[in-house]
Amino acid sequence: MATIGQFMTRDVIFIHEEASIQEAAQAMHSKRTGSLLVKNNDDFTGIVTETDVVRAVAEQPAEVGQLTVNALMSHPIITVDRNMSPHYARDLMAGQKIRHLGVTEEDKIVGVISVRDLLGYFKTVSQELEGE
Repeated sequence: MATIGQFMTRDVIFIHEEASIQEAAQAMHSKRTGSLLVKNNDDFTGIVTETDVVRAVAEQPAEVGQLTVNALMSHPIITVDRNMSPHYARDLMAGQKIRHLGVTEEDKIVGVISVRDLLGYFKTVSQELEGE
């Protein structure tokens, strides 16, 4: 059985709560990722996504220069254990209307799984079924 741990992004990319939205956008662009975990000291406190940044620019264009990641992040981070199935992650994302989940192992965040990661998995499964 496939697990989330097989498809998650293991490189946990993060930004600090007090960073600017511009810094977050630049980090996502340079790292080619759609989300950043948000850190306060040694703890992950939230997640900020491309969608959060786009909404901030559209809804608060005059204030964007002063906004910090803390103001936009979603919290708490919704997580899933790395041993769960991709189907479980898909259903959780759909139910919560989100596109990214923190992935945990022994209650510690060890990665992130996104809708893009799951699309890759389901594409592979679909191709395998077509080949049978």
